Amino acid sequence: MAKKRELRHLQKAATGHRWTLWCLVVLLCFMLIGCGEINYYRQAVLGQWHLLAQRRDIEKLIAAEQTPAELKQRLELVQEIRDFAGTELLLPDNRSYRTYADLKRPYAVWNVVAAPSLSVDPLTWCFPVAGCVPYRGYFDQGAAQRFAQGLEGQGYDVHVYGVAAYSTLNWFDDPVLNTFVHYPEAQLAGLIFHELAHQQLYIKGNGKNDGAFNESFAQMVEQVGVERWLLSRRQQDKITVYRQYRSRQQEFIELVLQTRQELENLYQSDLAEDIQLATKNQLLTEFHQRYATLKQQWDGDGRFDGWVARPLNNSHFALVATYHTYVPAFFALLEQSARDLPSFYQKAAELAALAPTQRDAILQTLLNEND
Repeated sequence: MAKKRELRHLQKAATGHRWTLWCLVVLLCFMLIGCGEINYYRQAVLGQWHLLAQRRDIEKLIAAEQTPAELKQRLELVQEIRDFAGTELLLPDNRSYRTYADLKRPYAVWNVVAAPSLSVDPLTWCFPVAGCVPYRGYFDQGAAQRFAQGLEGQGYDVHVYGVAAYSTLNWFDDPVLNTFVHYPEAQLAGLIFHELAHQQLYIKGNGKNDGAFNESFAQMVEQVGVERWLLSRRQQDKITVYRQYRSRQQEFIELVLQTRQELENLYQSDLAEDIQLATKNQLLTEFHQRYATLKQQWDGDGRFDGWVARPLNNSHFALVATYHTYVPAFFALLEQSARDLPSFYQKAAELAALAPTQRDAILQTLLNEND
């Protein structure tokens, strides 16, 4: 009966959206092949459907008298950013980020990341659309927490975090969301550039480092895009602030990756398990001490305090590595392309087409060249 009620609800909500509903049903069928996690995929499809059903055309919202003035201003800025992404960054020029949706919640989804207690390699989950990724997303925070608790019960290091936006990889026209529309200008532009970069290039495979490739590529496009966006608007004050933020973020990432490497070295040692666990706690303590020193060098800038204040474990360090490991390699590839984006995109696509071991070796060479 519950399934019938859900179907009737979908049929009622589908008026004017038959094509989108059909795509979702087909997507669900593909997802369910060989998979017994029907409840998980049901929430994913219903959550995606609800998000898409809330979309409203941005131009119409700007023209509507009842739209709050502040929201109109933000949507006008989004339009400019979106146009810039297509014309100047040569990212996909489609209907993504041409609509707006208010989800009435602070995040679009909540992701669960997990790693063994003595490993910094995250668990991966494989899906027909996104390939294998080092996280598992839920549209309901409670469901994410329950899944995380189950993993913790199995002895994994786990954490749950909210995500303001994600890309459907051009399966659907992704909307601007209330979860990020009020971000500061540079952050707003960066998020849109990042998600469009996933539409530009994305490996849907099951290689160990595919996630790091995808996220590092998008991170680099985001950073280059924000710099070019601010330069185009001649906002030197914002450029200065952004560059300082990027510099300090990079120092913080290097500290995180250093600690991750120390943890990995520990776990690959021949030390007994109890000694490894004790040393792990010591390394996490040393990380906090190093961060405190770094913060002093920044004159007390505490922008990363929230991340550091968490009860940190292997899953946190695994996630940062996924998003940032190869960013310097892609900057090196951009330099090899004379900072020409079409050439860079072509080189990156050629790299993505290689076998995982060959691709990883080239990325490592690029990292070494960038040192």
